[in-house]
Amino acid sequence: MLKTLLKEVKEYKKPSFITPCCMILEVAMEMMIPFLMASIIDKGVEVGDMNHIFKVGAIMIVAAAIGLLAGMAGGRFGAQASTGFAKNLREKMFNHIQTFSFANIDKFSTAGLVTRLTTDVTNIQNAYQMMLRMFVRAPISLICAMAMSFYINKRLATVYLVAVFFLGIILCIMMSKATKHFREAFPKYDEMNAAVQENVSAIRVVKAYVREKEETAKFKRTSENIYKIFVKAEKIVIYNAPVMQLTVYSCILLISWLGAKMIVADSLTTGELMSLLTYCMNILMNLMMLSMVFVMISMSSAAVRRIYEVLSEKSDINNPQNPIYEVPDGSVEFRHVNFSYKKDSNEFVLKDINLSIKSGETIGVMGGTGSAKTSLVNLISRLYDVSEGEVLVGGHNVKDYDMETLRNQVSVVLQNNVLFSGTILDNLRWGNKDATYEECVRACQLACADEFIQRFPDGYETRIEQGGTNVSGGQKQRLCIARALLKNPKILILDDSTSAVDTATDAKIRKAFAEEIPNTTKFIIAQRISSVQNADRIIVMENGEIHGFGTHEELLENNEIYHEVYESQTKGGGDFDEKAGE
Repeated sequence: MLKTLLKEVKEYKKPSFITPCCMILEVAMEMMIPFLMASIIDKGVEVGDMNHIFKVGAIMIVAAAIGLLAGMAGGRFGAQASTGFAKNLREKMFNHIQTFSFANIDKFSTAGLVTRLTTDVTNIQNAYQMMLRMFVRAPISLICAMAMSFYINKRLATVYLVAVFFLGIILCIMMSKATKHFREAFPKYDEMNAAVQENVSAIRVVKAYVREKEETAKFKRTSENIYKIFVKAEKIVIYNAPVMQLTVYSCILLISWLGAKMIVADSLTTGELMSLLTYCMNILMNLMMLSMVFVMISMSSAAVRRIYEVLSEKSDINNPQNPIYEVPDGSVEFRHVNFSYKKDSNEFVLKDINLSIKSGETIGVMGGTGSAKTSLVNLISRLYDVSEGEVLVGGHNVKDYDMETLRNQVSVVLQNNVLFSGTILDNLRWGNKDATYEECVRACQLACADEFIQRFPDGYETRIEQGGTNVSGGQKQRLCIARALLKNPKILILDDSTSAVDTATDAKIRKAFAEEIPNTTKFIIAQRISSVQNADRIIVMENGEIHGFGTHEELLENNEIYHEVYESQTKGGGDFDEKAGE
């Protein structure tokens, strides 16, 4: 797990190596200073040797300067290494998420992925910097200070040794208990981010239904959950400081008392006692640093696991070894296709689908909610893989194609239309990044979008807000259709993408498709009979099965469901989910 994440250090290996080296040099200089101070007191001040005082004092200044520069360099390189590591980790995660199939994405919530890319990575960044600096500096400084203490006086140094063992045991107990609470906290961040994301994206609905108080209360609950968990953890960690202080002052008092007796007995000098007291503070401060490192590690351990979950997730859909890079035509064939969203499930969403569609045909797809219309067309562009059977496009199994090639030739206007922040032209060029202005205008004319774009003051340079919130539902649908047309696909799938468009505009769009892209195979999922009755053939679906397949006239005569819906829509409204008179 750690090995996978540490691979992302990459080009920051050098600063990652230099940082601990700087810390070691800083520690070495710090350890010299108390030793030199003892020499000044014992061999300079007490005997009045000014020459010794100046000589050793100069060495102390040089050592302090070297230590300062080493500390500054360690901070600089440590920051460079940790921020670079975080940058690479975010890029790795984001790029890996782009390879996910819809099935992989379904395993993670949007809020959960955002938390992993932000909060979790930041925690790992902080922990990595502390590992490079404090986790190197504190143990080495502690060991050196302990060694120098034993070198000066073994008896007094034993006090430090007992204190270190005592604090080490207390620290381990506290960290084991606090870590459990820190691990509980991060999934709660997902809940809070989900609440914020849902509220902000649906703010118009919130205000329309005057739900501000309820949404505020929901956010408060999620925020309080995080607060309570961290309070539990901090209540344990907070004992770290008083235990440390108690131990420090106890050591100082004990060493001062024993040291004073030893000075009187001429078994210890004043300078040595001063050095031991300095090393005492050094040892215990380094223990404090180590406790902070352990707190950060315990917090980041949960983040490490959550990020590893994303990085270790393998895409269910991958390119074959020798993919096909050209789609011959827009013909589509389903051969005994069964499909389930869950692996190893015997409950299929699509059951024994057999279809043969010629290139250039216009196919209507109708059925009630939950009849698996969208699931059917998602298999064509290989957004999901079939559980059993095979889907062929252009005479080849979709699994044999290069995925980018296939999806460029199968253009999908999804049920939930999405526009991105940027100008209208920016959004249109998602379909073809090299499309000229004239090509964009032509695509919009076919999608009946040009008429409303021209009414905007800035025309095609009009800025679209995130999610397309500043255009109507019908306008958004037409822009998405135009974007799909710019791909010049061999297969065009419209997944209920004219539901917000009036019937007259819907008819214009269908007429333009028939005249301008006759060789493109078109799948039109709709609830209105009028949207598909002129199609070459119509698929009627029910409970994941094909209930009927034929022309409008054939289905009226032979298919009970289609006939009933036609009657309901032409004599009083209703669709596949609502019978006439209900």
